[in-house]
Amino acid sequence: MKVVLIGQQAFGKAVLDAFLARGDTVAAVFCAPEKGRPDPLRLAGEATGIPTHMFPKLGSPEALDALRAADADIGIMAYVTQFVSQEFCAVPTHGTVQFHPSLLPLHRGASAMSWSIILGRRETGFTIFRPSDGLDEGPVIFTRTVEITPTDTLGTVYFGKIFPQGVAGLLEAADLVLAGKGEATAQIEDTATYEGIIGDAESQIHWHGHVDQVFDLIRGCDPAPAAWTTYDGKRLDLFDAEKRPARTFAEVKGKKMGQLIAVNADGALIQAQGGAILAKRVRLDGGKKLSPAEADLTPGTILGR
Repeated sequence: MKVVLIGQQAFGKAVLDAFLARGDTVAAVFCAPEKGRPDPLRLAGEATGIPTHMFPKLGSPEALDALRAADADIGIMAYVTQFVSQEFCAVPTHGTVQFHPSLLPLHRGASAMSWSIILGRRETGFTIFRPSDGLDEGPVIFTRTVEITPTDTLGTVYFGKIFPQGVAGLLEAADLVLAGKGEATAQIEDTATYEGIIGDAESQIHWHGHVDQVFDLIRGCDPAPAAWTTYDGKRLDLFDAEKRPARTFAEVKGKKMGQLIAVNADGALIQAQGGAILAKRVRLDGGKKLSPAEADLTPGTILGR
């Protein structure tokens, strides 16, 4: 099998390694332009001598020429953040397949895994589909489901479940397509959802919200972009959280929403509606992740002011 890989970061590199490990030919690698740190996929492609490209637009004449020169059987889109034209996708002999980390048509968009957790879902997964001109709207080859446990975070769902299964899923999809068995089915639009990228506004904690909602927001943004509040006018990111539901009025009497109830070796206990959040790790004003005690947080402080 002769493959062209379009992707970036650790997931793209893992897909590259998987195809090479089983003896397939990776004819070319297309990476997104780097922003800051070097891309592991680019480094891996160059280290193995594979023609490796970074084009600002994959629909540019230069990108199309490079793709045609690869003369690939199939295009594999792994963790792609650029819009890719149908002209580009159609160049490989058997077209292109794409990975998306949700059960399409649910959670189209770039923060799909986070939204699944934030909304309290108990399962998610990934989809292998044929890319179209819409965002995550193309026909589906297959989906695979993973459980979201009540304590899962974005990190545990992605790295522990979706990442390894997604790599295997792309290899499986490539085999199906080349064997003539990769039939794709149109998504059901009546059940489709789209959510935008989670940024500062979406990840801000509102302590008057119910403790269930606050907890799901924190774990859906852990490790990135991190759910946040403010402490003494500075941004405070929260990680590695636990939920402590209140059972009686006596447990919450006299406590204010967002109040730091206690800071000790267990973490920072913070009041919310219907219970409290225990945050075991924090990051103050863009610094390092620390225990709340190491961050010198003061009990009694009202967060979010």
